[in-house]
Amino acid sequence: MKFLFDFFPIALFFITFKFYDDPQQGVLAATAVAIVATMLQVLVFWLKNKRVEKMHIITLVLITVLGGATLLLKDPFFIKWKPTAVNWMFALAFLGSQFIGSKPFVKRMMAHAVELPEHVWMKLNMAWVVFFTAMGFANLYVAFSFSLSIWVDFKTYGMLGLTLLFVILQAIYLAKHMPEDANTNENDENCTELETADLKEEVK
Repeated sequence: MKFLFDFFPIALFFITFKFYDDPQQGVLAATAVAIVATMLQVLVFWLKNKRVEKMHIITLVLITVLGGATLLLKDPFFIKWKPTAVNWMFALAFLGSQFIGSKPFVKRMMAHAVELPEHVWMKLNMAWVVFFTAMGFANLYVAFSFSLSIWVDFKTYGMLGLTLLFVILQAIYLAKHMPEDANTNENDENCTELETADLKEEVK
């Protein structure tokens, strides 16, 4: 549900763009819709939780500034930079967390569910830094090498697909470094149950 809530400004951008036959007019209308949708997203989240997420605020500021410039100058150049700016800001934040604070961002987000060696957390955090950086460059390449329609499709489907692929690869990597304590404890419990059953049979 949270994923859908975070994704809906992008979805509205895509839907609005597809309503227009002229890509130039479509991207301008879609930008205006995305700005309003992002503002609404922040407002709804605050009304529900009495707080705002940093990611929502960063996205709101960037789309307001870059989207506003696009609407004011009627030039999609600026809105094309928005996905890159978001990804690079996340890359800097994840990188900075390795040197500032008690633990990297990935550990802060996942430590409650997964227990890993410290060096694995650091590698995982750096993997996200590389991923966000690469996504920023990929967006620029598509945005300024192909048509507006292809860029919008990449922004909606391509970046989402690449993110899901990265998460899957991350899960595979995590599985290789998961501690075996849980499995060992489970096996020990099973062995204990079998030994108890055998003892009962002997008593009988």
